[in-house]
Amino acid sequence: MNDANTVASMHLVEIKHDSELHYHKRMTELYYVLEGEGHIELDGQIHPLSPGTAVLIQPGCRHRAVGENLKILNVPVPKFDPSDEFPA
Repeated sequence: MNDANTVASMHLVEIKHDSELHYHKRMTELYYVLEGEGHIELDGQIHPLSPGTAVLIQPGCRHRAVGENLKILNVPVPKFDPSDEFPA
């Protein structure tokens, strides 16, 4: 793995409880649901989540995923930077 890669990263995220509403100033995120059921809140609008659902989250969009045993593949572009996560 090349640590110099700044283009994107990929993370398996298991959501077992409600996540905190947050946003990113620079990152675009792609969520792809692998397992579980729930919903995602995007700027106050609720959208269902189930296996096979893909969600594109633009910078500045306040978002959080909610569900039981959701397993999501998260692809942040550029790669994940914890300093680019802000409470909404």
